Amino acid sequence: MTALTLSTSGAATLRADALVVGVAKGAKGPVLAPGAEAVDKAFDGKLATVLETLGASGAEGEVTKLPAPSGLKVPVVVAVGLGPVPAKDEAYEAEALRRAAGSAARALKGSKKAGFALPAESAEDAGAVAEGALLGAYAFTAYQGGEDKLAPRSAKSGRSDAKLPLAEVALLGAKPRDKAFKAAAERAVAVTEEINRARDLINTPPNDLYPESFAAVATAAGKEHGIKVQVLDEKALVKGGYGGLLGVGQGSTHGPRLVRLAYTHPKAEKTLALVGKGITYDSGGISLKPAGHNETMKCDMSGAAAVFAAVVAASRLGLQVNVTGWLALAENMPSGNATRPGDVLHMYSGKTVEVLNTDAEGRLVLADALTRASEEKPDAIVDVATLTGAMVLALGNRTFGVMANDDAFRTSVHEIAEEVGEASWPMPLPADLRKGMDSPTADIANMGERMGGGLVAGLFLKEFVGEGIAWAHLDIAGPAFHEGAPYGYTPKGGTGSAVRTLVRLAERTAAGDLG
Repeated sequence: MTALTLSTSGAATLRADALVVGVAKGAKGPVLAPGAEAVDKAFDGKLATVLETLGASGAEGEVTKLPAPSGLKVPVVVAVGLGPVPAKDEAYEAEALRRAAGSAARALKGSKKAGFALPAESAEDAGAVAEGALLGAYAFTAYQGGEDKLAPRSAKSGRSDAKLPLAEVALLGAKPRDKAFKAAAERAVAVTEEINRARDLINTPPNDLYPESFAAVATAAGKEHGIKVQVLDEKALVKGGYGGLLGVGQGSTHGPRLVRLAYTHPKAEKTLALVGKGITYDSGGISLKPAGHNETMKCDMSGAAAVFAAVVAASRLGLQVNVTGWLALAENMPSGNATRPGDVLHMYSGKTVEVLNTDAEGRLVLADALTRASEEKPDAIVDVATLTGAMVLALGNRTFGVMANDDAFRTSVHEIAEEVGEASWPMPLPADLRKGMDSPTADIANMGERMGGGLVAGLFLKEFVGEGIAWAHLDIAGPAFHEGAPYGYTPKGGTGSAVRTLVRLAERTAAGDLG
């Protein structure tokens, strides 16, 4: 893990491998951001001119490295683009600071220590810089750097330092003795470490991450952070009548699990339930996915990873709210034991579901978990799932959809997501689409109209939420797994999408801001 310190050194005196400063895009060329004053002085007031000569414009995500002059104690200065210069009397937005810090941290892979002299006049700004840097420094190296047994004993491969993430982030100008700044830094560490834990889970190959092993990870984390963990194995699921989980998981040699994580606070007045889809590998089952669609299906447990990370983060932050997490874990595989299209499942709620497509499995495991979570009558339920390709078609790869049974709650969740820098969009649940899931055989089918498929899935889930409970559904199919080149603080692979939204929702609930 990358370490974070609030440095008491100034930019001119800090000893590190590199020093990061911000540069914005002005009308007439690059403009230095607050925090770069000492570095500019070392360049005799010509840093912006030098950067422009090198082709820098201050555009978002742009990284320019240049040798440091003799007035500094670092060998390299890294100028990172913040995007447009803010309007007069306005500060840089938190998301611009996160993305810039993330871009710089990625560019400094292999370094031991870097100072970040980005704008950090407020504790919120410092927290944003810290979040961006710690998320940008992430690297998944667990399966790299093994010894080459065919190489001479003196030439073991090992991992090169160049592949390792930046080891230490030192925030400059962040007032280390100020309680608000210290709290912002501590929050950033707790939240980003859990996001990165979620990323690790998402990136772990499915031969190593399956329902039982995921449950073991959750159990170990519970012991470490004072979270009560209950794991329902196949026998318990059969006894309890969890037909959705059992139906999806019965085709695999790795049996399904339902994991309950409970963080409680003695002064809490509200309870928030979080439900995550945890399909550790999705082949589509008998309705097998076509070639080219299987390679990234280890990420189909991203919702469960987000819920797990959020519950642990809430515990680490000591939030005055009860947070219960439900991980609906199964592996969807084709076999002689697998559920067939046309089968009818008896769900935990008592309803029956006709399975028309075994690749619409996420809603089946979530349905059981939503019903079980509703029995405890929480004040609100939020489920998170890589649920439908239709949502990706609607919103693209970087935005998740928000659906709900309560318009005010949907608006709150959407606004919270935007506040923490997670792109989202409120989506409707049109009542007319419900008829398409009518079944002549069962209470409901797991498929409906093809058009509006993401909304149909949301309507299916709504059927399994308890009466009078505010509920929101986050379809993170687009942003959960990034297949392109890294950008900002977003890596290639698992992203940890929705964790920040869930944590801020828990904070708002603890503060009584959600009614």
